[in-house]
Amino acid sequence: MHDMEKSQWSGEVAIVGAYESPARIDPDRHPFAIHAECVRGALIDAGLERDDVDGFATAAAFAPEGAREMAVAEVAEYLGIHPRWFDGTDIGGAAPIAHAGHAVAAIVAGMADVVVVSYAAAGRSWPHGSEDYLTYASGPGQWELPYGPTTVATYALAAQRHMHEFGTTAEQLAQIAVQCRANAAANEHARYREPITVDDVLGSPTIAAPLRRLDCCVVTDSGAAFVLASRRRAESIAARAPVYVLGFGEALGQVSISQMHRFTETAGADSGAAAFATAGMRPAEIDCAQLYDSFTITVLLALEDLGFCSRGEAGPFVAGGALAPDGTLPINTDGGGLSSNHPGRRGAIAVVEAVRQLQGRSPGVRLERPRTCLVHGVGGSLSATATLILGS
Repeated sequence: MHDMEKSQWSGEVAIVGAYESPARIDPDRHPFAIHAECVRGALIDAGLERDDVDGFATAAAFAPEGAREMAVAEVAEYLGIHPRWFDGTDIGGAAPIAHAGHAVAAIVAGMADVVVVSYAAAGRSWPHGSEDYLTYASGPGQWELPYGPTTVATYALAAQRHMHEFGTTAEQLAQIAVQCRANAAANEHARYREPITVDDVLGSPTIAAPLRRLDCCVVTDSGAAFVLASRRRAESIAARAPVYVLGFGEALGQVSISQMHRFTETAGADSGAAAFATAGMRPAEIDCAQLYDSFTITVLLALEDLGFCSRGEAGPFVAGGALAPDGTLPINTDGGGLSSNHPGRRGAIAVVEAVRQLQGRSPGVRLERPRTCLVHGVGGSLSATATLILGS
């Protein structure tokens, strides 16, 4: 089937439980309480108990996440988990996907048996405010802070450059938002479910040209968690059919947007290549994908970085309907961050939706018997990426 040699660990670890908090506006709970809900839900889904967990990973250092420097220790303390293996890698929204890959390595190496990856944040309701990341007055940020960058402005620079180099249009970007909203229609927990059109996107207020409000993700409170275990352990758990980790890759680009090598290519080209290599697969073998959609341009760049279309051709690829449920690459089947849920780092939610889709229980669009799903996360200002390939 493949003309690439997959890694020996491919398929040796599975995700055996997954849970997403249904809340989207949850002002009365601390993020740690949302963590507790998600971890409990994922363990119940797996048919496991808290005492079965000996590995834990999270990133929770942003203000609306409730922790700081020793985030993984603080959240584990609250949860009452005492892991022999842990990971607090923080690469923004891609962190939970990176945690999944690291957990696979730990389980294969015998450093842990059951690992929980959890994320939660009060992205909408945090009462104490939060400065925009990567704009600190010390360190490299001091050279950009005087120019007033925001997260959306840095992504807008990439969108402007893609339009300049390849003729990409605002209408093509808008179609990504329209498709995610259509996918959210069946998801009773999605933040927004009402249909939108390309004209609606183009008519929404400009946030950072060319990105408009509907080109940007929703802002919610919520969280998600998932449980990983060895193939042997997974096959002994009868709760649900396991979803196997087939491939993984991660890559760093830059922190400061001024240091981005090319505005039309991200570190995703490297993390994607690594994921396909370890899985022994090619893009054509992916049935669906959960692509990080902090902004519509994030999806557009990922399509090219991951090899689903050639460089500069993502605009026409999207315009041709490829991302629809009946297209060649259905994406973000729950509505994604653009319509369903984005509390801060959507990577954990994207993994959960990939698992649900492969198990035939997505709350949004349910595809017809998908066997493989790619999950791709992007953190910072197009700064770091992680890519996971899952199979049922």
